[in-house]
Amino acid sequence: MPNVISNTTPLQYLPQIGQLNLLPRLCGTIRVPRAVVDELAVGHSRGISLPHVAACSWIDVCDVDPDSANSFPILGGGEAEVLALARTIPDALVLLDDAEARRTAFDLGLAVRETLGVLLDAKRAGLIPAATPLLDQLHGCGFRLSPATRRTIIELAEE
Repeated sequence: MPNVISNTTPLQYLPQIGQLNLLPRLCGTIRVPRAVVDELAVGHSRGISLPHVAACSWIDVCDVDPDSANSFPILGGGEAEVLALARTIPDALVLLDDAEARRTAFDLGLAVRETLGVLLDAKRAGLIPAATPLLDQLHGCGFRLSPATRRTIIELAEE
């Protein structure tokens, strides 16, 4: 199993649709850099229902060298630290939704999965009966999902 490192977005949206449990079931332990913990704390302060990292035994919080994270100045703090951490861990798989962060990860030769990919993996593993209702819920939570991407995910999920 790859070493999974998550950005904030999967930890933000999966709980909102009642599917946070998919991450440990699919990935086991997930690493998150401190910037992701900080971003989740900001969400808590705004009243968003997000997981408390300390309550998730399957999340391992990791420190990241600030100089390494600063090598990605166009990315947000969470994305930059995810990529900096991934560069130090063999067989890393990064969970990222931001398009620029994904492009940078691909340029670095990192394996990437998006929140939607997590749902597809869960469907293929039999952990969820269907992806389509969850796509609807994600959209209702403000998750950006173009009609073309929605159609593609539904097709890949064979629904």
